[in-house]
Amino acid sequence: MKLYMVPLAPNPVKVMLYMAEREALGAGLPIEKIIVNTLKGKHKTPEHLARNPFGSLPVLEIDEGQYICESRAIIDYLEDAFRDHPLFSADLKKRARQRDMERICDVRLAEYLGSWVHAYKSPIGLPPNAAQARDLEERMQPALNFLNDVLADGREFVCGDVASPADCTLQAFLNFMRFTGKNLITEYEHITRWDTVYRARDIVAPVITI
Repeated sequence: MKLYMVPLAPNPVKVMLYMAEREALGAGLPIEKIIVNTLKGKHKTPEHLARNPFGSLPVLEIDEGQYICESRAIIDYLEDAFRDHPLFSADLKKRARQRDMERICDVRLAEYLGSWVHAYKSPIGLPPNAAQARDLEERMQPALNFLNDVLADGREFVCGDVASPADCTLQAFLNFMRFTGKNLITEYEHITRWDTVYRARDIVAPVITI
């Protein structure tokens, strides 16, 4: 099994954080990591487009000629393929909450934040767009307010006392934000605390680049 990825890009980082969390719990994930250099256009080569016609990353090769191209689908596949020490809870209600929070982090915040990075200071050289960046900052406010309120009780992780894919998604995109040099969470005391604590964990340091 192979994971085609690139450091810093948020969706590959999301999956790598998920793998690090699983491995810290004791799960064995025999997956080879292969870097696809997007700055050199390697994601647009015929070789990579044969793996993923959209040219995006990450891509999980589950068998020769069989690929999964979406980060959340990769996480779900790994949860099912390697059953020991899962990251999603076995409890139905807790698992539903974990899934709900991950989707809130992704759809309500990360989608805007990823676009904001490229509008503000793109790592792939797209021209800045100040108006778009301001609009995206406004669109992120409801999710940031919500997550700040959720984390106000001092919890270590987004869903309570154990890590879940919601933490992986949130951290991956905050890591992407830091590339720009602008901190959008300064005024959010509880998100800032969570971010500091989560990044300080030994298992996270090898994955987070900034």
